[in-house]
Amino acid sequence: MAQLGRLMNHDLSKCLSADTRGVFQLALTASIPAVLRSSILFAIVLLLLVGGCARLPRTGVTSLKPATLSELRGYLLNHKADLELFRLRGPFAVNTQKDYGVLLSATERIDADLYLSAPAEKAPLVIVLHGQDNSKADHAYQALHMASWGMHSLALQLPNNGPWVANGRTVARIVDAIYRRPEMIDSRIDVNRIILVGHSFGGSAVAVALAEGAPAAGGILLDPAGIGKDLPNFLSRINKPVMLLGADEQRSSTRNRDYFYTFIRSGVAEVSIKDAGHEDAQYPAEFPLQLFSSEPPDTEELQITFVSALTSAAFSLFATGKFDYAWTSFGDAIKDGRIFNAKKK
Repeated sequence: MAQLGRLMNHDLSKCLSADTRGVFQLALTASIPAVLRSSILFAIVLLLLVGGCARLPRTGVTSLKPATLSELRGYLLNHKADLELFRLRGPFAVNTQKDYGVLLSATERIDADLYLSAPAEKAPLVIVLHGQDNSKADHAYQALHMASWGMHSLALQLPNNGPWVANGRTVARIVDAIYRRPEMIDSRIDVNRIILVGHSFGGSAVAVALAEGAPAAGGILLDPAGIGKDLPNFLSRINKPVMLLGADEQRSSTRNRDYFYTFIRSGVAEVSIKDAGHEDAQYPAEFPLQLFSSEPPDTEELQITFVSALTSAAFSLFATGKFDYAWTSFGDAIKDGRIFNAKKK
């Protein structure tokens, strides 16, 4: 109960109304029967889940204060590439628009969450796709984090049981529509810097989109899983840079992950994150799962490592058109073993 009291003082006060906070405090008192107390607390957890209340990780915010995205880009490219820098939230404010409708036609609307970075100048757009049985909410913090570093982000909600080739073709159509009419999302989008990100089977969908000629700068695959007998053919047709950020296959292995590095002919790089599992390649709003602990869960550090690597890779692709900057930023983590299985061709 003491742990819950500390959370009430520091976190729940930001998420709940005054009346709900009062009920929460009442539930913490010893005079309430244990069964009733548990029921009240469970109901509050459900409220938090429905309301999307999330505790941001305790990483802090960068001390950098660039006035523009161009200034930030220049600073980063002229200093040592450092993965640790991207653990911190970026210098820019983010405008979040939940359940934003991407209209592909008068009758076709794609549900998404939109994260717009504050700078007024043109900026890249990172499009993120979930995997099997997951949703756009499972990539909420990743999208927010990248936007804080100057990269607008769009987390898509597509059928989460596939078919994944069809989802990939939908992603290609979305990219093409935004490329032709960026104002459908925001007029500040740099259409030559659209980056695709996919987790699990969403990685297969991103590969299909790239193979089908989506006008994207490249792709980042988060512990991708291969599906479909035609996947090797799709992979062999990709001619854009691809970075694979994988989990530790000694802990969890995904279906046909080896296909991606094997069948993409060139311009592909791969690393694995030590001790990470498949779900660590996501970062949902996790606050309700942490209500009963004063410490962050063990998996949070691994999720932060994925977020850092993803942000470095996205920045690298946007700023240089390649992943060399990101690869250099992984150097210290490769030396100390946090990142391993590093290879590229």
